[in-house]
Amino acid sequence: MIAYLLLVHRFPQQFKRLFQAIHDPDNHYVVHVDANAGPALEAEIRAFLKPYPNAAILESRKALWGGYSLVDAELRGMEKLLQMGADWEVFINLSGQDFPLMTQKNIKAFLARHRGQEFIKVLDQAVARPDTLDRVRKYVVELGGRIVETPMTRRFLAGAKPYIGNQWMMVSRAFCAFACRDPAAARFKAFYRNTFIADEGFFQTVMMNGAPHGQIVNDDKRMIDWIPDGHIKLRPRTFTAQDAAALIASGDLFARKFDAEVDGKILDVLEAHLLAQEAANADEIPLAEPRDALLVGA
Repeated sequence: MIAYLLLVHRFPQQFKRLFQAIHDPDNHYVVHVDANAGPALEAEIRAFLKPYPNAAILESRKALWGGYSLVDAELRGMEKLLQMGADWEVFINLSGQDFPLMTQKNIKAFLARHRGQEFIKVLDQAVARPDTLDRVRKYVVELGGRIVETPMTRRFLAGAKPYIGNQWMMVSRAFCAFACRDPAAARFKAFYRNTFIADEGFFQTVMMNGAPHGQIVNDDKRMIDWIPDGHIKLRPRTFTAQDAAALIASGDLFARKFDAEVDGKILDVLEAHLLAQEAANADEIPLAEPRDALLVGA
């Protein structure tokens, strides 16, 4: 069984298509609507979810790109899912602009074949991305809807190492419970609250510095085409119908990002692809195996 957290800040109709594409009555679903989007969006999504007893909506709070508020939303979503049931094994987070490339049947089959593994991009930050160390050295605060950099700098937490990746993951219930509830995770929460782009390093750092986990697979099973974007350096390119063949052949479980206002046809194509999987014997559809396995002791 899977526990999904969906982070939404716009495009309610696109969110509804995503939810219907991943819905399974055996799973659990929690949705967070960014309070910056306004009460109308939350009300629409709350009304949409009402017929689904296995779905819940979090209290909406403001979520700011680059801020710890995104980590806070993830942790609150994990905690809510832990409370919703003890019968799920894997946590998966998605944005409202993601879409599945495989049916739930195939995704569950993949996870069953790799039971106990953690699918999350993990790099030693000092070795692989030394250019990003200022994200954890400089003391920043979220203030007035923006990230404010202060003159203060800090050493990293004593006895720990910083790691980096991105915010997308498929991780175990045990790891979620540690990150949310274990006192040993508290110092990481306190430190990362004042770092830049915390959602791309917090969970990796917690996992690699003592959290219970299975074999870590350095692959989040998302198809994302990262392209340059000024000082941000990279952002996910918006997929269009021209990308359909590559998406379907990728072997990944999910892809991002999509914008129905830019090209809604690609969502039509992917919905048809999922229906074709269901019509065929989905178990016979090959799934690419995870890449770049990184073995880490429990």
